[in-house]
Amino acid sequence: MKRAISAFITIISCIKSVAQIPTNGLDVQHYQFTIQLNDSNNLIKGTAVITTKFTKAVDKVVFDLVQKKKDGKGMTVTTVTKKDQEISFTQDAQHIIINESANTTDQNIYTITYEGIPADGLIIGVNKYNHRTFFSDNWPNRARNWLPCNDHPSDKASVEFIVTAPDHYQIISNGIQTEESNLPGHLKLTHYKEDMLLPTKVMVIGAADFAVNYAGSVDCIPVYSWVYPEDKDTGFLAYAAAKNILPWFEKHIAPYPYKKLANVQSKTVFGGMENASAIFYFENSVTDKGLEGLLVHEITHQWFGDNATEKDWSHLWLSEGFATYMTHLYHEEKYGEDSFNNRLKADREKVIAFSKTRNTPVSDTSASNNLMQLLNANSYQKGGWILHMLRRKVGDSLFWQSIRAYYDIYKGSNANTNDLRKVFEDVSKQDLKDFFQEWIYTSGQPELDIKWSYNKKKKEITLIIEQQQKHFFTFSLDITINKSVLKTIDIKDKTTTISFTCDAEPNLIELDPKVNLLFNAALHKGK
Repeated sequence: MKRAISAFITIISCIKSVAQIPTNGLDVQHYQFTIQLNDSNNLIKGTAVITTKFTKAVDKVVFDLVQKKKDGKGMTVTTVTKKDQEISFTQDAQHIIINESANTTDQNIYTITYEGIPADGLIIGVNKYNHRTFFSDNWPNRARNWLPCNDHPSDKASVEFIVTAPDHYQIISNGIQTEESNLPGHLKLTHYKEDMLLPTKVMVIGAADFAVNYAGSVDCIPVYSWVYPEDKDTGFLAYAAAKNILPWFEKHIAPYPYKKLANVQSKTVFGGMENASAIFYFENSVTDKGLEGLLVHEITHQWFGDNATEKDWSHLWLSEGFATYMTHLYHEEKYGEDSFNNRLKADREKVIAFSKTRNTPVSDTSASNNLMQLLNANSYQKGGWILHMLRRKVGDSLFWQSIRAYYDIYKGSNANTNDLRKVFEDVSKQDLKDFFQEWIYTSGQPELDIKWSYNKKKKEITLIIEQQQKHFFTFSLDITINKSVLKTIDIKDKTTTISFTCDAEPNLIELDPKVNLLFNAALHKGK
């Protein structure tokens, strides 16, 4: 996901999603959602057929679903059945509770019928051309506003959507379209099926008046552009760039994991939303100058975030940090080292600025009451910087071997930060516990006060480097003098003093000239 652009920042700040670690014992295997949309009002009617196993014995079976509230928004369940037999149930504000027990040896299929006006999660409104649209926007755990589900990234399942809507709509969803049939009353049924296991955050439908273009194929994967008809001249060309981006990932990571790639103009509240095989982009993305980077970022998520998914929200950097850094690596290969370094420098400034307002670690459990707070420079830019420093620490070859090994092990499942660390350790044969402890689980970054002085008689420069933050990091800092003398200084204590020969008094001292370190520093001449 790309964080909200400025037009959507206010919207994002109003959305509050509370984290819940699943304790309900569910291991959902498959969802089949049948959804009815209409043009008369915002009421949807749904039937969810949920196949689930159980990770522990439970007294009640609990799914996430937001109940209808006083404002009239939310879902009301009408029936729950198993093997065609009705089962008693209750609803609370956030759940449907099915009154039956289950054991770890069970695999049950529940059919839940419900209806209501979505409070969130499925955005029903009009697009910029005043045409009615429906776009789901589930991240982080907003699927529960319109779908009965186990709404957490750790529980992944295959999914199919069967959507009935007025026949002027085109429907996009995850996976492959298996049916499109006209129905009486100017209605149309569209059926999509995705066999790969997905977290609910990237399960999606979109219904709008679309123009659809086949941009071509990459290794038999069709690439499509779905845009508003009014924008098709620019939109088809703009989104077609995805066809040229996809091969970079197949070269460096692994084959594309899904059976299609659709890039969709939408009403997402984010800049981009990485729904599996059907990526949603903000409405004006088709003319946005930064579209190439946005496409690369969201396409990265098809591997990291969608297929190899973080186990919990506190490990979001495994999704967003990866997407941020892979975008930089793509730019490095296409546009050169200067472009790459400039992007890293810009990210470094964002991390430093963020740490001054909210000094939390990358693995942040303090945002559990509002998951939208995790859409910050720690998850994105600092996560990317951590991967960059890992690359410099282990070297390019072992870095890419580690990335590919991590994806190969955790594709189709979930991982946390320690899982990534262990892969890098196994591949590189290095102990990285201290590195991960400092950069992932410790807040901030090195904040350095650097004083220098020059002794003309000795032709010697002295540097006094003081770490001013609470925790003292262990790192190496490169310094160049007059663009010719390169020194690498190993730092681990509060104060490090070093002297070395320099033929003339420096007129230029550069810190970290190769852009290898995340840090902030004040450099000044001492007395």
